[in-house]
Amino acid sequence: MTDGTTLTDRVEAALRTVRDPAADLSVFEAGFVENVAVADGEVTVETDLTALDGETSQGVIEAILRAVDDVDGVESVHVEQAAPSSEGRAGVEAFDRVIAVASAKGGVGKSTVATHLACALAADHDVALFDADIHGPNVPTLLDLSGPVHSSEEGDPLPVRRGGMDVMSVGLIESGTPLAWRGAMAHDALSDLFTNTAWRNEDVLVIDLPPGTGDVVLTTLQETPVDGVVVVTTPFHAAVADTARTVELFRDNEVPVLGAVINMAEYVCDCCGEANDLFAADGLGDLDAPVLAELPFTHDLQGRPEPGSVPAVIERLGDRVADAVEHAGEVDVPADAVDIRGVAPQERKERVRERFESLAPGERFVLVSDRDPTPVAGFLSRLAETPRDALDVDVRRATPTAWVLEAER
Repeated sequence: MTDGTTLTDRVEAALRTVRDPAADLSVFEAGFVENVAVADGEVTVETDLTALDGETSQGVIEAILRAVDDVDGVESVHVEQAAPSSEGRAGVEAFDRVIAVASAKGGVGKSTVATHLACALAADHDVALFDADIHGPNVPTLLDLSGPVHSSEEGDPLPVRRGGMDVMSVGLIESGTPLAWRGAMAHDALSDLFTNTAWRNEDVLVIDLPPGTGDVVLTTLQETPVDGVVVVTTPFHAAVADTARTVELFRDNEVPVLGAVINMAEYVCDCCGEANDLFAADGLGDLDAPVLAELPFTHDLQGRPEPGSVPAVIERLGDRVADAVEHAGEVDVPADAVDIRGVAPQERKERVRERFESLAPGERFVLVSDRDPTPVAGFLSRLAETPRDALDVDVRRATPTAWVLEAER
């Protein structure tokens, strides 16, 4: 059997024995083989392995060469990179949801949380993970990914794939190179990746921001439609205090704060199983954000997560973040709260008076406003004919554009 058609059949049968090590699919089922050309015993296999990291890609190529070279009638075999398809789109504007993960300080586990969160969300969504920590891009290491980054037909960088999840990082482009970029250079590099990356997935984008509130963070807020941010901190009082200021920065920039992840909340002894606090957790009251998860210091969170397969505590975090982003911007108040958002000044005053005076002593008065309602406390004290400091009033910023005041009549 030496005709081209029969040899093609045998070559394809041999290729179907080559597996994608991550998904346990044949290279055909995984979509890696674009074309097989056979002519006079010479075989050319065109592949698209851009979904794999460099080491895994090389392993698949070597397996293809071995499998085809053993086919009777094959004189030579070559594996070539197929021309990148134009699949994928540039920019992040069309993602259904964009979730940023931030921290006020480095070393609190922000990148670990961002990577695990993306993998948790990948169980139910097409997820992309963008490593915007331009000076310390750790996502490639956490996921064991490496370049090269290929380009689409339009010249846009294509993200590396891991278990169906898109990943882009400066660390994939500048692998092994110290990244000592200054303000304008960092801004331009990040903006270029934001603008031009040709994402394949389009449901959820998770962005791992650099720590602090520098140029890169502000650039992200200004140039990316962020639907919500998750802040990461340890229970250490200084970290919590800095995180509280970061929360206000996001709210000042009209970014909903979905909640906080308290990392390294405790350590469970391997020997006796006793839980021990790593920090004195007496400063969490200063954090004006709901706690989404308290993560222990554990070996489970020090490994490499897989998209769709994460520890149970991270799975619960993913569910809570997904729920929080769906309800971002909503204010959780009683149905009888007085909402004066968008109301003329004099009418605001009358609504507050009418509701407050209708309450019996001991009942709660709840007000929703589109500006800081702290001055309303003085008005309530005059209505109650009691000193201001004797009135139990609590004011909190519930969303970037909504404040809630609660007081007891």
